[in-house]
Amino acid sequence: MINSMVNGPNGTVRFRLVWLSMIFILFAVSCQTTYYAVWEKLGKEKRHLLKDNVEKVREEQAEASDQFASVVERIKSLYGFDGGDLEDVYAELNQDYQTCEQRAEAVRDRIENVEQIAEDLFSEWAAEVDTIENVKLKAKSRASLLDTRDRFARLQRSMAKAEASMAPVLNNLRDYVLYLKHNLNAQAVGSLKREVADIETEVSALIGDMNRSIREAEAFAQTI
Repeated sequence: MINSMVNGPNGTVRFRLVWLSMIFILFAVSCQTTYYAVWEKLGKEKRHLLKDNVEKVREEQAEASDQFASVVERIKSLYGFDGGDLEDVYAELNQDYQTCEQRAEAVRDRIENVEQIAEDLFSEWAAEVDTIENVKLKAKSRASLLDTRDRFARLQRSMAKAEASMAPVLNNLRDYVLYLKHNLNAQAVGSLKREVADIETEVSALIGDMNRSIREAEAFAQTI
């Protein structure tokens, strides 16, 4: 197999890519193992880390919701524009949009972290259940694992829906901000009222998804 991978220029490239992939995987696993080891020395097991990060997801989502609501209010305020400097208005709106992107990225990163910790926790839990010799305790521990997995799956679906809702909103906000950048005049602002209504509707739906995910996170964090 190795000979076939290194036979010729293309084979050499594939061989290097395979090895680089293996090195990256080993490095990632090593980093994650070290991460858990450090926290264990500080008295925090994976269950505690999962709870902490679920609570942080809730906080990140709440902050993102507030920021998306804020940028909509900024856009709506344009229609009370009284002849000031549109450059300044655009700069403020663009900054709000950039902050929305940062909040969205923070939510995505935190969700990814939560999913990784949950996967590692459940794998460890399942392996440890298999080592329990007392039949009754083994059955109870396995039932607890299945229940926790089910509850996390509900949270995961809720987080995924909220995360997916952010992309179209960000795309529309970006288009709106870029259009203003290219057309800084009152007439152009007035022509965007329909788009603002659409953005407001999407943001309202996004905030609804975020709030449902926040409630799921609160419920899960209280029982993990």
